[in-house]
Amino acid sequence: MNIKVLAVAAGIVSMSSVSVQADVDFRHAIEGTVLDFSFAKKGGNTPGFKKFLVDGKNPYNGDKDAIQEGHDLYMPACSGCHGHEAEGKLGPGLADDYWTYPAAETDKGLFEILYGGAKGMMGPQNVNLNTDEMLHIMAWMRDIYKGDPKKAKWLK
Repeated sequence: MNIKVLAVAAGIVSMSSVSVQADVDFRHAIEGTVLDFSFAKKGGNTPGFKKFLVDGKNPYNGDKDAIQEGHDLYMPACSGCHGHEAEGKLGPGLADDYWTYPAAETDKGLFEILYGGAKGMMGPQNVNLNTDEMLHIMAWMRDIYKGDPKKAKWLK
C-alpha cells in the first residue's frame, strides 16, 4: 500500500514538473528554434534563473543589489557596442522604448536575444555570460529605462 501511495505521489510530482517546464518556451530570436541551455556558460543555474524559467519574468527587476551587479557586468560585456549608459553606439540604444526586436519588451524576449543572439553584430552571449548574469544585466537595463512606461511590458 505504501508503495502505491509513493508511486501516485511521484507521478503527481512528475506531471507538475513537466507542466512547469512547459510554461515558458524559450526560442532563438531569429531562427525560432528552441534555445539549448546545455551551451550556457557554467554557474547560471541559480534559484533566480530557475524561477525565471517558470514564468519568464526576471526576479531581479527592482532589486537594488542585483541592479548594481547587472551594471558591473554590463560595463565590460555590453558597453563597447551599446554605450556606457545604454545610449547606443555600434549597437542600438537599450534605455528607450524603441526596440529593434519588439520581443525585448518582455523579459523572456530580451533574454532570448541575449542568450541566442540576433541579426547583425549581436552574437549569442551564452559563452560570455552565464544565464544568471544575463538576468542581472537585464535588471539594470530595466532600471535605467527612460521610455514610455505604458510600453514597459515587464512591469505588467
